[in-house]
Formats: sequence, structure tokens, C-alpha cells
Amino acid sequence: MTDRDLVTASPASARPAARTTNEDVRQQNLSAVLQLVHGRGALSRSEIGARTGLTRSTVTALVQELLDLQVVCETSVKPTGRAGRPSLGVAADDRVVALSVSADPHAVSVALVGLGGAVHSRVRHDLAKPPNPRRFAQLTSSLVDGMRADIDRHYRLVGAGVAVPGLVDRGGTVLLSPSLGWRRENLAHRLADAIGMEVKVGNDTSVGAMAETRFGIGRDVDNVLYLSGSMNGIGGGLVLDGAFVRGTSGFAGEFGHTVVNTSGALCSCGRRGCLQVEVHPAKVLALLGRRGLDEDELDIELGLVRDPVTLAEVARQVDVLSVALTNFVNAFAPQMVVLSGYLGVLLATSRERLSAAVRLHPVGAEGRTVRLERAHMRSHLMQIAPAELAFEPLLGDPVARAPRA
Repeated sequence: MTDRDLVTASPASARPAARTTNEDVRQQNLSAVLQLVHGRGALSRSEIGARTGLTRSTVTALVQELLDLQVVCETSVKPTGRAGRPSLGVAADDRVVALSVSADPHAVSVALVGLGGAVHSRVRHDLAKPPNPRRFAQLTSSLVDGMRADIDRHYRLVGAGVAVPGLVDRGGTVLLSPSLGWRRENLAHRLADAIGMEVKVGNDTSVGAMAETRFGIGRDVDNVLYLSGSMNGIGGGLVLDGAFVRGTSGFAGEFGHTVVNTSGALCSCGRRGCLQVEVHPAKVLALLGRRGLDEDELDIELGLVRDPVTLAEVARQVDVLSVALTNFVNAFAPQMVVLSGYLGVLLATSRERLSAAVRLHPVGAEGRTVRLERAHMRSHLMQIAPAELAFEPLLGDPVARAPRA
């Protein structure tokens, strides 16, 4: 291999290692190719070479090894417009699957997700009240048991990923989830015991940010600020120079606890006027006389509203959000700000107002462009996002982590 055959995923990985062997280079390149087709879909070998900078012979060897590991498969790719037979490309093998589990105060959901983001099946158990951790593990185990025959017959499973609305450390312990009422719960260990496989746990908005930047509107953008709002609060994720920012113990992204009104309502963190209590769907839903609406339903409802009190509350929240966005853009200088969930609804109703704040108010705004976008994946996002946690070890080291047939 030549120097050109070493692919680096981010500036951090570009730092010279004390000892880099050919085996290290091969592992990094296998990882780079698998991550590429996982996020981009089917690509020809020439496209893989162009995107990675690898030589043709190196790409051929890497693809063959990934085929032997049964983590990619050959498939036809979109025609280029040139004469001749369709090109045979390479795609992530969606028979390699992970369980995508969402913990929510009102439901437990489990989806079976293949490499490349295909959702094969999904089951949901609605709840009258938030489950305690033991009940959550029991319900998840029951839902997974109903999928096992299909998994054993058709797929190769790498593990499970769980998204939780709360503060989660790198070891899979939920330190605090106000909406679920959980505190210092080692969920990764509890659920692994219950379902008999490796389990990775993460904050719901952080894993949402990972999926939206891998499959959605943030794909191919090196600097992205992602913010999501729901009944559970506001959180987000940050990609700087192509690397996902995790922070100490993985706690980066708690944007909802930014104080925007020192005399505002009390937040679960103990302070007053945090963004997530000042910009919250509950106030709007109460004015609409509705207990709960999903993102698409709320879009429609707000588009029809003529009540001045409701419109004034929406305008107030948009103004608060615009101040927060200006601060975040000044702090991180992203190329793109992506708004998801309830914040995406506010963007749809008040794009001009929010765009003006992002465009006009940041320091040095005249010298840079910041795109303000709504997340593309909408309700599909949390079906596949938790699975990304389970796929990470495989994507990082396909040889060591490829599931056996």
C-alpha cells in the first residue's frame, strides 16, 4: 500500500500514531469503505475509489474482503448515462441487523434495522405511564422474543442500541431521565441480561444527530449543529470538522439547559429559564386543546391556526429560539443548523423569522453563510437512530466484529 491508500475519517485520526502497521492501515480502510456504503448506499468500485482516494487495486481487495465477511453485497447501481451494461456496485448487506430500541414515557418501541438503514420490521407497546427500568427491560424482552424466529431465519444480529431521553454516560448508565423518572440506572447491563446480547445506550437526541448527519440532510457537511425538541425537552449534537463531538463522558449536546430567561420557569436541572422550558410544545398543545400530536399532525394544526393567543405564543417561542440559535452559531460557527421534532415544526411555521436571526445576528455574519434546515428523517429518525449505536463497533472494525452466519 502507498500513502494514498490510508484513509482518515477525521482530523483526530490524522494525527501520526506512534506505530502504524500495514494491518492498522488495512483495518482503517475496511472501516472507511464499510462506513461509506452504510451511509451512502450502493456505490460502484470507481465511486468508492473517488470518495476515499484509494487506488483501484486496493478498493478491489478491500471489497472482496468485506464480501467474504458478508457485511457487504454486490448489487446494480444507478446508470451513469453512458452506453454499456449497468455497473455492478457494492452495498451494505442489510441482512446484518441491529435492534433499535426507543425508551419513551408513553411507549416502548423495537425496530429491526439492517446495515444501510433499512427498517425490516417494527413493534410498539403503548404505556399508560412511564415504565420503571425493570418493567422496561421486561417489555423490551417480550417484544424481542416475538422477533427472534424471523431474526434467526433471515438475519445476522450484531446487538441492540437504545435511545433514552436523559443523561447517559459512556458505560450505558442513565444518570438522570426526568421524563422516565430514572436515576443512576445501568440500563446497558440490565437490558443485556434480559435479551441476551450486547447493548449500547445513548441519549435520544445525540443518536438522532448521529443518524441525521449520516443519512439525512446533514450528510456530507463537515460542521453541523443539530437540535431536537419534544415533550421530553431539547437536546442535540455537534459535528465539527467531520468529527462528532462527545465531550467528557459523552455528555456534550445538552443545549436545552442553556439559560435564555433568568426569571423564567423552573427547569428539571434546578435552574430557571432554560431553553427547553421556554420553548416547549406543551404550551402550544394546551392552547390548541390537544393532549398530544406527532410532528406531522402539529404541522397541519399550526398551519390552520388563526387564534391570536396561540399565534402569539408560537411567536414568543420562535423569538426565544432565535436568540439561542444566534448564541450557538456564534459559539460553534457551523455550516448548517438542523432543527428536528418540535423545533422543526417551529421552523416550518416561522422560517423567515428564524433564518433572519441566524443570517443577520451572528458576529461576522456578512462573511459566512449558515444554512438553516429542517431534519429530513422526521418520524423515521428514531426508528433507525438507536441501531447506529449497535453498528458502531462493526463499522469501526469489520474483521473483529462481523457477525458469523
